[in-house]
Amino acid sequence: MSATAIEMKSQLVAEYTAQFKESASLVVVDYRGLTVAEVTELRQQLRAEGVEFKVLKNNISRRAVTAAGFEGLSEAFVGPTAVAYSKEDVVAPARVLYNFAKEHDALELKAGLIEGSVASLEQVMELAKLPNREGLLSMLLSVLQAPMRNMACVVKAVSEQKEAGVEAPVAEAAAETTEVAEEATAE
Repeated sequence: MSATAIEMKSQLVAEYTAQFKESASLVVVDYRGLTVAEVTELRQQLRAEGVEFKVLKNNISRRAVTAAGFEGLSEAFVGPTAVAYSKEDVVAPARVLYNFAKEHDALELKAGLIEGSVASLEQVMELAKLPNREGLLSMLLSVLQAPMRNMACVVKAVSEQKEAGVEAPVAEAAAETTEVAEEATAE
């Protein structure tokens, strides 16, 4: 092997090592059996979510994951292998690949990285079933808004009781607040 070829491979290993380290998540897949049209469709879906998809040589990939400190992932690089990774969205690579694999049996998820930790196939599948970033933020916002909604319900109930001429003891109002909060949390 020439010195130029060795230098090129070293540069690729260094480049992929840096990309793997910077990734929020990465999923390793076996794409054997997918048609060119299916791979193109998959690339488009991943690109729409801001996910990079690369077909890499296994030897270079194994060296890169080892250099990045993810030795446990090197055994996934056997056969026709590609990686999908995102620097920002932890869920997107797994979700898109999982959904695509449900419709295309030829795509096989193998393993991955989740926020710097090697993940098994089962962990990648669990990650894939989570909602996207916007969905998670919406859920968080709903949880954060619950106390304010509960307080508004209590204020409304106390106001209605006062209008009806009924004085509610403080203990009853507190109990109502707790019940409403528990109901909202259960939702």
